[in-house]
Amino acid sequence: MTDTHSSSNPASPLRFGEPHLLGIEGLKAPQINQLLDLADDYVEQSRSTSKKSDVLQGKTVINLFFENSTRTRTSFEAAAKRLGADVINMTVASSSIKKGETLIDTAMTLNAMHPDALVVRHSDSGAVKLLSEKVNCPVLNAGDGSHEHPTQALLDALTIRRRRGALQNLRVAICGDIAHSRVARSNIHLLSIMGATVRLIAPPTLLPSKIDRMGVQTFTRMEEGLQDCDIVMMLRLQLERMQGSFVPSVREYFHFYGLDATKLAAARPDALVMHPGPMNRGVEIDSELADDIDRSLIRRQVEMGVAVRMACLHLLCAEWDARREEGSLDLELV
Repeated sequence: MTDTHSSSNPASPLRFGEPHLLGIEGLKAPQINQLLDLADDYVEQSRSTSKKSDVLQGKTVINLFFENSTRTRTSFEAAAKRLGADVINMTVASSSIKKGETLIDTAMTLNAMHPDALVVRHSDSGAVKLLSEKVNCPVLNAGDGSHEHPTQALLDALTIRRRRGALQNLRVAICGDIAHSRVARSNIHLLSIMGATVRLIAPPTLLPSKIDRMGVQTFTRMEEGLQDCDIVMMLRLQLERMQGSFVPSVREYFHFYGLDATKLAAARPDALVMHPGPMNRGVEIDSELADDIDRSLIRRQVEMGVAVRMACLHLLCAEWDARREEGSLDLELV
């Protein structure tokens, strides 16, 4: 790691410019590149025999998950520990929050613990932003409702950039359950900011109304939407979020919208395949294609997730340290 990536260097502190990471919307390309560049370094650290550093030595990171997600929570936990932080995982399902405690009560409890960073996943859009307004530390959104999942989009971007060199001018297809996907929204924002062309492919029932206002192209047929695409990003069919019948059956869904070699043939010959996980094999994607070592980036996405979350924790904690030095933080407990 170079000295420019050390928040302990008072002559050249890392500055992200934002106190929290609540979403990709509103970020600028230099901020995204700053995160991706730092994450690039952390990929190499994670692959080395000595994986740990002391960047966040003495700091405490709290993972507060109101929704279950073993993959994302474990990724954030690994990231914080590799930076030298202490990690507290709060099991919300068995906590007083389930007994009627409000988010404001939770914020007061968390402030009393003096955490240095808070990672939050919540089933309601906007809940993470509310918490960020009531706690005295950086808040990282690990997914809120169907709003955003910024670190997933960042790890997807890092995966693509390391394989293709850049995001600009790529044609990316996001396919499947767009309507319920916070991953899709964060990726649309990020890819658009970074100069890629975004196509959405889904049955009409899974395309949100007014989605074309986000500057994307929409298709209801896979073969048409995948034409000449560089990246094909499949999404999980989120049956647990569906009230009513959005698809006739998973078998019929796979027939029309599941990715297999036949449908992928419409894309560029060197098109790469992605999926944020967890995958429903035989529903969103054919198993053979998911495991294709040449075309599938799915396992690489998991690896990039730890590096991206290390970069996010590092930059946001460094931003707060710098603001404390300046005296520019209004740290009043709720």
